Formats: sequence, C-alpha cells, structure tokens
Amino acid sequence: MSSPRNVALLGATGSIGRSALSVFEVFPERFRVVSMSAGTNLEVLLPAIARFRPSVVSVKERADADRVRREFPGVRVGWGAQGIVDVATLPEVDVVLGGVVGAAGLPPAYEAVKLGKTLALANKEVLVVAGEAVMAAAAASGAAVLPVDSEHCALHQALRGGLHSEIERLVLTASGGPFRKRPLETFDAITIEDALAHPTWKMGPKITIDSATMMNKGLEVIEARWLFDVPPERLGVVIHPQSIIHSMVEWVDGSVLAQMSPNDMRFPILYALTYPERVPTPLPKLDLASLGKLELEPLDERRFPAVPLAYAALRAGGTAPAVLNAANEVAVAAFLEGRIPYRSLVSVVEKVLAGHRPSPATSLDAVLDADREARLRAAELVSSGAPLAFTGTVAPSPA
Repeated sequence: MSSPRNVALLGATGSIGRSALSVFEVFPERFRVVSMSAGTNLEVLLPAIARFRPSVVSVKERADADRVRREFPGVRVGWGAQGIVDVATLPEVDVVLGGVVGAAGLPPAYEAVKLGKTLALANKEVLVVAGEAVMAAAAASGAAVLPVDSEHCALHQALRGGLHSEIERLVLTASGGPFRKRPLETFDAITIEDALAHPTWKMGPKITIDSATMMNKGLEVIEARWLFDVPPERLGVVIHPQSIIHSMVEWVDGSVLAQMSPNDMRFPILYALTYPERVPTPLPKLDLASLGKLELEPLDERRFPAVPLAYAALRAGGTAPAVLNAANEVAVAAFLEGRIPYRSLVSVVEKVLAGHRPSPATSLDAVLDADREARLRAAELVSSGAPLAFTGTVAPSPA
C-alpha cells in the first residue's frame, strides 16, 4: 500500500465530520488528518485534535481560537472565513473532505479545487450555489470532485458500469422523511420536534429539516446535474422509505443499476477517500436475506413542493440555484428558532426566487452576491410576519 493520504477535514464536529473521524480510527494506516475546521463545538473538537494531531486547525470564533492555541501550543490555529480556507489549502493536503453545512463550505472547496486538490464533497450546497464555477475550476486544475452524499456516491458507483453516452436517466432515492404518510390537512400543526424526527438517518438539524421538506432532494438534483453533466430532464426522484437503495442509473437499453448499502455515512466517506480502490472494511454489511420488501413510490409534489421548485431553479440556471439555497438556509434557521411555521419554509424560498432575475454564475463573486441579496430578502419576509402561502407557479426567467 502507498503512503497515507493527507486529509483536510472541514466540519470536523458535525455528523459527517464525526463519521469521518470514525473511519480514520479504523484505517490509521491509510489516512493522516493534517488539518481540520469546526464551528463552536469545542467539546468534540478538542479531543479530536488530541487524537489526530493536525498541524492546522480553524474555528468559527476568535475566542475559541485563543483557547485552542492555549491547549495545543504546537498547532497553528485560525478562525473565521479565512481560517477554513487555510485548512483546505494547506500545501501538503491531498484530499479535502467537505462536511461544512451550507454555503459557508463554498470558498474553501473552490480554493482547494483551484489548487488541484481532490475534493470529497459531502456539502451539496457547494455545487448548488456555484456548480458551474467549481467544476470549471476543477477541470482547469485537474482536480477530482468525488461525491460523499450517499445518493451521489451511489450514482458514481453505478456509473462505473457504462458510458456517459449510454445514460437514459439518473434516479435519486429519498426516504420521504417523517411526513411521507402524514395527512396534508395536519401540516399546519407540524412542530420543530416533528420535523426533526427523521425515520432512517441521523443528521444535523439543518439537513434533517431539509429532509422533512425534501428540499435536500431538490438540492441533490441540482448537485447531480453538475457532478454528472446530465440535464434536468434526465434526473428523477423516487421515494424509498428504507434508505437501502441509495440511487439508480437507468441505461438506454432498459437496464437499471442500483447501489445498496446500510444507511451509514461511513460507507460513502470511505468510498470517496479510497477511490478508485475498494478496501475491505469491518463496517457492518447488509444482511440481504433479512431485508424483506424494499418499497419504491412516486414523488408526491403536493406534499413536497420543494422538489419541483428546485427543478425550476435548475432550469432557470445562472444564479437561481444560489438564491434557492440561500433563501432556504434563512427559512430553515427561522423555523428552528420558532419564527415561522413549517408551511412557510418552502413559501419563503418560492417568494424570494420569484423576485430574482438570474444572471450568469460563472464567477464566485456573482454567486456570492446573489446569495447575499437572497438572504436579505428572505430575512425581510421572515421578519414581516405576513402569512406566506405556496403558489406553485414560480418559473424564473432563464439566465
């Protein structure tokens, strides 16, 4: 085996970061964590620094950076937006594992691929917000962009079975979240606790709410367009409550390749970090005989209007997906703070998107400007207290 791969771990204390750290524990001979970033959860970060001994660390706040420096005087410590970029662009880093939630993960990912570093991407918002710019930068530098999202990792694996020209359709699966069967007339009564009760995955609050509305699946459709260079009309979504089939590729000859594994993020993390190898693992395997029935259902767009809204943003192109994502981040934060009801989550996004005229998204500055404007507009809508109703009529003009 070759020498260990040097890894920069972005979002070390989140759900992806903790899963990654457990993978590194199992394969110490394959990976060396040379840098890591985190937000404010020092209770998780400090033991991770002690265990993996990175040379560079970044946190969100300056006061926390001072504490890390006191406890680990031999570690270079940064903070804020520049700190996380420094973690991702350290010269000795081979692969950046992007597990930061939201658009905050975009600048370090973009700077990493510009330098030709492999990007193992768990943060779907990077390609939603700036897919064109990031993939162009990767093409120019020769950087590989490998998906860690379970659905995109599944597609990446299934696509090894044929040529790009032979693709008929890529089909993303979705669990349906906690409200797959809940009567629509009761949606006004949905609480924060209800929305956080995901039936199959354990994730952070923001991603869990996105799973409840299925905005996460809309964002994944946009991500798939950029990862696999497939137009919207060849991207589909089906409901699969068991979360065992992670996604499927339908080929022009009618064959379908599906990838299955336990619903454990350590599997896609390991795949992305060891690609193109496949390595033996002590992680639990599927007991195929005990699976029983695996269900597949069509998407109910009345129940999950976020998905067609994301398709509308994708078809509009340009900065529209960045606006969709930014407005959604503001709406989810407001819902988790109890400032808007569940029904208003997608409505806020729809209204912000309706007021946006997309412009080309060929530079990071363009998408970040659109992101900022969308956040301001979404915050205004949230603060207004006005009732928000989803209309289902938004179709932004193409960029």
